[in-house]
Amino acid sequence: MSKITEAFSNGKAFIPFLTAGDPSKEKTIEFILAMDEAGADIIEIGIPFSDPIAEGPVIQNANLRALANGIHTDDIFDMVRDVRRKSNVPLAFLTYINPVFYYGYEKFFKKCKEVGVNGIIIPDLPYEEKEEVVDVAAKYDVDLISLIAPTSDDRIKMIAKTSKGFIYLVSSMGVTGVRSEIKTDLQDIIREIRKVTDVPVAVGFGINTPEQSKNIAKLADGVIVGSAIVKIIEKYGDDATHYIKEYVATMKDATRI
Repeated sequence: MSKITEAFSNGKAFIPFLTAGDPSKEKTIEFILAMDEAGADIIEIGIPFSDPIAEGPVIQNANLRALANGIHTDDIFDMVRDVRRKSNVPLAFLTYINPVFYYGYEKFFKKCKEVGVNGIIIPDLPYEEKEEVVDVAAKYDVDLISLIAPTSDDRIKMIAKTSKGFIYLVSSMGVTGVRSEIKTDLQDIIREIRKVTDVPVAVGFGINTPEQSKNIAKLADGVIVGSAIVKIIEKYGDDATHYIKEYVATMKDATRI
């Protein structure tokens, strides 16, 4: 069992996200450690990219702020190395295929293993093209985490069959961002996934309140929250640590059903 999958062993997992380098390298490390202390089971770290097509304006702006700070992929590997001096929480990168391709697949995933990155999510990597990445990621013990959107049952099953770590189930069509309601029939999609795999399913996109977190946890194995945390960072900047820790603790508590 991979370290990512193991994080689901003790109940429903809460998975927060932040963008590396927003507002700074030092604060990103501090925020990750605060989320770990608050009970996060896995932490997603966004690698800033100039064209994050799956992201809404909140995370797009975080990407732009981080890039304006001069954050590069090697800086983010350094951040992870610093986090690993104090924390053993499972970590997953969220990035796009371009930064990984230009860094070099072999070099990128080797570095992931060296510093302690356990998984990766690549929203713009189609299932049909993942073979160019999945083997080298597996070579270095990095789970390539699949995304499943509310599409046809046949496609859901096809993607689910080969999933590693956990399945990232997209709650709604469109880009990331907080939503007042999650209207997708998640229960039906999870039922289709369960027909072909026991890999844990975590739901993301739009979740931002404890009530939503609790309701999702009743259906799925985990809850993913990104934009709501990035909004806290946008609002409080260098002073966001306390607010992040408090929010993550509240959202994690909501998953304890």
